[in-house]
Amino acid sequence: MQHVDLRNQAAFAIAPMMDWTDRHCRFFHRQLTRRALLFTEMIVADAVIHGDRRRLLALDPAEHPVAVQLGGADPARLAEAARIAESFGYDAINLNVGCPSDRVRSGTFGACLMRQPALVDRLVAAMKEAVAVPVTVKCRLGVDDQDTGPALDALAGAVWQAGADGLWVHARKAWLQGLSPKQNRDLPPLDYARVRRLKAENPDRFIGLNGGLADLETALREMARGPVALDGVMLGRAAYHDPGLLREVDRRFYGDPRPPIAWPELIEAMSDYAARVIAGGGRLHHVTRHMAGLFSGLPGARRWRQTLSDEATRADAEPQLIARAFAAICLDAAPAAA
Repeated sequence: MQHVDLRNQAAFAIAPMMDWTDRHCRFFHRQLTRRALLFTEMIVADAVIHGDRRRLLALDPAEHPVAVQLGGADPARLAEAARIAESFGYDAINLNVGCPSDRVRSGTFGACLMRQPALVDRLVAAMKEAVAVPVTVKCRLGVDDQDTGPALDALAGAVWQAGADGLWVHARKAWLQGLSPKQNRDLPPLDYARVRRLKAENPDRFIGLNGGLADLETALREMARGPVALDGVMLGRAAYHDPGLLREVDRRFYGDPRPPIAWPELIEAMSDYAARVIAGGGRLHHVTRHMAGLFSGLPGARRWRQTLSDEATRADAEPQLIARAFAAICLDAAPAAA
């Protein structure tokens, strides 16, 4: 396994998303882009240590490069969880310092850690000591009434002091008081300029941008703006709801001249994968629920979604359903197939 070189390989990443970026989603996204850095959902360190590690951390060899995102606030536990994750083959470890969910708040980690840069220093240092793969942090601009100037500077300073290999910044505050997790994804205003200022002040550090990037054009533009270009961009919901856009990532972000996967090849790969999942005790819906948006914006997309949602959820649904759903729309979608 080849470890991630952030500067060369993490120009584009797909964000960690709770309940979405499981191993089936990651396998699907990997078929669409050979180069993007994939992330797991956030996994709590205690769950890695005491829970079903294989269920939480299992990954397909096809997923590389892939990072695991951990949540926690205890240096020793995070170090142990990082060691365990590394043993499963993950290419990088990421610490969540940005999630505002209720579960995270009750555990006093995630975005709460924006208020405790000294603790973040200790957490990152412990993980760096425990593993050989890169350790990165994903954060917000600040929380609640924090001034995003000193708040982000303090967090970034702690991260660099601990030896972190990179910082991914969701360019919004997290409001732990007054906003729901869903509202926190949209309502706090975006401030890309603040992230660019951090990059200008830290030109030799890896800093990636996340938050509100709706498409590849926007991501490329925001990545390049400013006196010092950002090192990477991370798309979340846009990539999940319209995964077809990932077919252009390798060419646009990495200069890869190879053509993207053809639609029939993709359908065959996902059908074969679904057969393996079902043989292992899973269900077709575990795979296809991530594929519903594949043909977003193309003729036939509605029929595709309806077939998957109406039939793939049945307990006896078979992998052949994927090909049958595609066969109903392939002629309509043919102009987009490369």
